[in-house]
Amino acid sequence: MIVSYNKAHVGDVLLVNLTTDAVQTVEIERKGDVVLLREAGQPEVKGFNLFNASKYIELDVAGNVEVTEDVAQKIQAALNENGAEVALTVDFSPKFVVGYVETKEKHPNADKLSVCQVNVGDETLQIVCGAPNVEAGQKVVVAKIGAVMPSGLVIKAGNLRGEDSFGMLCAARELAIPNAPQEKGILVLEDSAVVGEEFVAPTV
Repeated sequence: MIVSYNKAHVGDVLLVNLTTDAVQTVEIERKGDVVLLREAGQPEVKGFNLFNASKYIELDVAGNVEVTEDVAQKIQAALNENGAEVALTVDFSPKFVVGYVETKEKHPNADKLSVCQVNVGDETLQIVCGAPNVEAGQKVVVAKIGAVMPSGLVIKAGNLRGEDSFGMLCAARELAIPNAPQEKGILVLEDSAVVGEEFVAPTV
């Protein structure tokens, strides 16, 4: 679940995406302060807008909203109050984690891309990476599917030149780390970093 709020530019409206899939033709249904969004002709709710959001939840943010258990509960209560029959299923697991690059192979169809197998603790992800400094044996920052980058980019499963990719290896500048180098290259962590643990970017 990806939630955003920007009262100055959008108004007092909470924007909620329940999927990272693109919706081609939007069909809407109004339930009080809630507008449900569906793919035309499909029953599944893909997202919704909550109007008069400050009536239901206190928000002091302009941009992406961190979805904590408290935030999810208040959004669910707002849905229930407006008669919108949507049961939220929220994954609270960290989306930015320490990964270990187990293998790196040259992409068969692209000179500047590598196909990496990256251990993130509970699973190994195939990730296609274009960073010139990626190597097997490194500990790195992995943005998993559903992660929202500081830029607002949502990480989705993809296919790059014929190879599936299930996440992104992050550069320091992509994580908005202060004084990050601007040249291309992923952030390589110290050996003491624990694979699978949440990565929290420093802010100062």
